[in-house]
Amino acid sequence: MDKNNEVVSFNANKKWLSIPKETRNELESNVWCSSCSDVVQIQNYQIKETDFGIVLQGTCKQCSKPVARAVEMN
Repeated sequence: MDKNNEVVSFNANKKWLSIPKETRNELESNVWCSSCSDVVQIQNYQIKETDFGIVLQGTCKQCSKPVARAVEMN
């Protein structure tokens, strides 16, 4: 991993941890899975920084297919 990726991951993680724990738990449990056609819990996720905030990229707890959750931040 190069230094740019490490910095992005650090900044994204810092933003994620700035969200109250209860809200983070709600966000993790409120992810749309197109395979299940339902709202599911995300697991094994990585936090990526974007222009508008952060994105959780991981897998569906029910079917293990890839899912993502965008979190807009100011």
